[in-house]
Amino acid sequence: MKLSSALLAVGGLIILGPVAAAEDFAAAVQKIASARVSNAAIPGLVVVTVNGQEQKIQGFGLVTKSTDGKNQPQSLPHLPDANTVFEIGSVSKTFTALLLADMQVRGQLKLDDAVAALLPSYTIPQYQGRAITLLDLATQTSALPRLPANLMPKQADNPYADYAENNLRDFLRSYQLTRAPGAKYEYSNLGFGLLGQALSARAGKSYAELVQERITRPLGMADTGIALTATMQKNLATGHDAQGKIVANWDMPTLAGAGALRSSAQDMLRYLQAHMHGANVKVPAGLQLVQQPQRATGMPGLQIALAWHVQSARGQTVVWHNGMTGGYASFIGFTADGQRGVVVLANASVNVDDIGMAALLPAAPAAPAAEASNSASTPTTEKLSATQLAEYSGRYQLAPGAILNISAGPDGLLAQMTGQPQAPVFPRKKDEFFYRVVEASLQFERDATGKIQSLTLHQNGHASPAPRIGDAAPEAAKRTEIQIPAEQLKQYTGSYTLAHGFKLVISEQAGQLYAQATGQGSNAIFAETKDKFFLKVVDAQLSFQRQADGKISGLVLHQNGRNMPGPRDAD
Repeated sequence: MKLSSALLAVGGLIILGPVAAAEDFAAAVQKIASARVSNAAIPGLVVVTVNGQEQKIQGFGLVTKSTDGKNQPQSLPHLPDANTVFEIGSVSKTFTALLLADMQVRGQLKLDDAVAALLPSYTIPQYQGRAITLLDLATQTSALPRLPANLMPKQADNPYADYAENNLRDFLRSYQLTRAPGAKYEYSNLGFGLLGQALSARAGKSYAELVQERITRPLGMADTGIALTATMQKNLATGHDAQGKIVANWDMPTLAGAGALRSSAQDMLRYLQAHMHGANVKVPAGLQLVQQPQRATGMPGLQIALAWHVQSARGQTVVWHNGMTGGYASFIGFTADGQRGVVVLANASVNVDDIGMAALLPAAPAAPAAEASNSASTPTTEKLSATQLAEYSGRYQLAPGAILNISAGPDGLLAQMTGQPQAPVFPRKKDEFFYRVVEASLQFERDATGKIQSLTLHQNGHASPAPRIGDAAPEAAKRTEIQIPAEQLKQYTGSYTLAHGFKLVISEQAGQLYAQATGQGSNAIFAETKDKFFLKVVDAQLSFQRQADGKISGLVLHQNGRNMPGPRDAD
């Protein structure tokens, strides 16, 4: 449950996982993928790797992990393969961007055209006379929010299904921009959904028809689209949430350009190769244009092209995008020189960026000899007291919504990025700690009085400063879970409005409570005391509130130092 920020939807600042040299990256990817399946984090994966002329498609795990009668999948479990179909989520945005580039090259529009010119039936907001352009939408700089505030799904497990075009018109008519378009990068599903609508209007065809005509048919991608063909339905992997529960497929009729497509590894290989060798591909047009950096993101080493993110790290430039729906995750990327590429498709809403990046980034340089005894591969002998460790505890803000929580563990410090697993860090020398799970280190800085005031994350050749913004958040791992009978859990179920258009739906299944935020996947919540629950996948807690008669009247979401109250909606 990424309640705090859309930033994490496009890659956090720490990649938790090893990286590989070019000659052995396929083996490294296989090792990571196998581990993710074997530890039950993801039921099934298909990984595509391209290394020069060598291509490989590998399946791991099963198309579903459920075999009980209450949550029975339509097909029998088997190994996913090149033809297995997955929802690709926000990777669909790269298709939308390619349609835009194709129409630009054909002379059917220009990147700096105002969106309002393509959608005369809409009222598109402006900021002090500055109109939103197609380029603004394609580079996530439109100043539109991540989601429209009037997205209020009737089906919590299919949040976009009943969002109609008239809802989109209504929202845009009333929305006021808070800054000029083009001024700041802010990831927006709404923006790309609007871009899909604009391109469809200019072409006089539906988004699905446009994708088929301009991309999938020319590239021979028969198993890619929005509507499932009989073959796609037969090969569809079962989607699972982060806890392994089977979930519904998503439908996005109005915001299709943001994430509605499904595809297979075989088709995505064709799509990947077209981008890697775009200069030699005649159709679709615009393959080179989509890869050209257009604007900065405000994050070190990261620019945005048309939908694609262009990241420079360790002397390598990679072009990538990721995606996630309620039951699936995806990643596609390639090196800017066209030598290596990767696609990862998973049937669970669990981030797979680390698997993809392992195929694209070169190995970290060896530690200098002088530091060999304290390198990440050699245990440090330095021990710090509990009092010394407590000095470093706190929350450090690396970017909007990306907070690094540092706390004292039994053997040293524990570091946890928003939405990522906790990892230990070890002292190398005073105020400097290193990770063993990834090539990264933390350098703490002190003020004139000697108090820790900030840290700097060193990773992939970049230094990312982070001021200390408060005390360390309580660790979910240290919370004590208690059992509450299923019949008592039902009193908490219902919908709670945290903000206009943003709800938290609490449901109960088989004696377990789940929380699902608008437009996000479902996550289990665990009782710590009566009326107080916590999540394990992210550092967040829920406190339920009662009326005088004892009936639940609302809740408060505690996350990233904020307390967000949400009254319970009327039944």
